[in-house]
Amino acid sequence: MSKIVFNKLINIAESVHKNHPLVNDFCEFPDDIQLQDLSPNHIVPSTLLQKETDLFTKKYQIFRDAFIEASPFAHWRETYKDTDIGKDFMERFGCYCLIGPNAPFFSLKMHAFVVYMPPHLFYPWHNHPGEEMYLTIAGEAEFMKVGEENEVLKAGGVSEHKSNQPHAMRTQNRPVMAYVIWRNNFETGPVWTDHLNS
Repeated sequence: MSKIVFNKLINIAESVHKNHPLVNDFCEFPDDIQLQDLSPNHIVPSTLLQKETDLFTKKYQIFRDAFIEASPFAHWRETYKDTDIGKDFMERFGCYCLIGPNAPFFSLKMHAFVVYMPPHLFYPWHNHPGEEMYLTIAGEAEFMKVGEENEVLKAGGVSEHKSNQPHAMRTQNRPVMAYVIWRNNFETGPVWTDHLNS
């Protein structure tokens, strides 16, 4: 069952990716994707996402639904588990990998994730060497980047993050779901940008 669900999801992801000019210009969809074994890891945000009713989107309904359908089989990430972020954030911020480590697919050219945040959640300032792009596929959120104006993005909107450029996100009255891609520096994960979070 999980292979069927993930194959459906990767095919939709490829179509969305290739048909969004900004996303495809940032990083072409990889041609070296390989299947790999996956051990599911369930966390509270997976349940929240599966119960979510307010992820509005007209353009990406199939993509949104495919990410939700795959949620029970995914290895949900706990990137910030050993930091001082607190229980509330850990039980509401959700992310799992579609292409990359602990994911159903692997590529040497690109990693891809889904990020889910319910309403009224702040994803604090953080940075990483990997160059990144968020494509909002449902709901909306405020995206913040050092050196640039804050921007509220809805379905179809993108936010590009340069190498080690601190960035943050905030939801207000609506949740958000985003398709996130990294195109390099995969070996180093994100860390909090402490001087901006104090």
